[in-house]
Amino acid sequence: MNTIQRVYQSDRSTWVGDGFPTNSMLPMHEMGNQTSPFLVMGYTGAYQFSPSNHQRGVGLHPHRGFETVTIVYEGELEHFDSKGNHGSIGKDEVQWMTAGRGIMHEEHHSKDFAQSGGTLDMVQLWVNLPSHAKMSDPRYQELTATNIAEVKLANEAGLVRVIAGEFEHIQGAAKTFSPMNVLDVRLNTDAKQTFSFNPQWNSMIFVLSGSIEIDGQDYAPMQTLYINQTATEVTIQANASSKLLILSGEPLNEPIATHGPFVMNTNEEIQQAFYDFQHGHFA
Repeated sequence: MNTIQRVYQSDRSTWVGDGFPTNSMLPMHEMGNQTSPFLVMGYTGAYQFSPSNHQRGVGLHPHRGFETVTIVYEGELEHFDSKGNHGSIGKDEVQWMTAGRGIMHEEHHSKDFAQSGGTLDMVQLWVNLPSHAKMSDPRYQELTATNIAEVKLANEAGLVRVIAGEFEHIQGAAKTFSPMNVLDVRLNTDAKQTFSFNPQWNSMIFVLSGSIEIDGQDYAPMQTLYINQTATEVTIQANASSKLLILSGEPLNEPIATHGPFVMNTNEEIQQAFYDFQHGHFA
């Protein structure tokens, strides 16, 4: 049995606004239940920005029907939304925003980061909401060093930061609408670590930096590894210091209709989302 069912190499690099160079780590044209509840993942890589008095980023825009999860490894971002939430997240912090029935928000480099310049290294996920939650109230969760649990691995193999779900009986702080694990994994050179997976869930390993080996096969940065659903364990050997994002979740098994910033279950719901947005009915 092959532990890794498929490998996707990121081949789509574009800009979101003027602040986020984005490598697509999931093939957007295949958005569907094989990665559910995860829809989209964009990774900036370690991009160097020069100092500026302009806060690069993305201006006010709408979302409905899903959640955005922003994980910052380096740099600092600032967030505003129509629910009145305003905050900054920096190194090793996470912003989990539930769009629900509708929200307007904007994301920029923080003023301090813009003026100093430096490395921006971040991931943004789109997490689908089950149909019963798509019209829920928007909410905002800010996860920092004070509430992200860290698990130190045995034999100085590295550490796992539990953003959502569970790892080795340690619970993540993020509240989710469906069962999932979101694990920020850092492995040291020559470390070997085994991770357990639910064979009923969709599971993926994103190689963000470093070099790893699974079942004698090497994997490099900007690769997405789809784990075979018959696999209950995966042993990862780190050939270099490596940064991974491991996602695992119970598939929603519901229709997906998407257009721009809206993810619903039917085309009629998409049309309603545009109508509501255009008529000022979002939060």
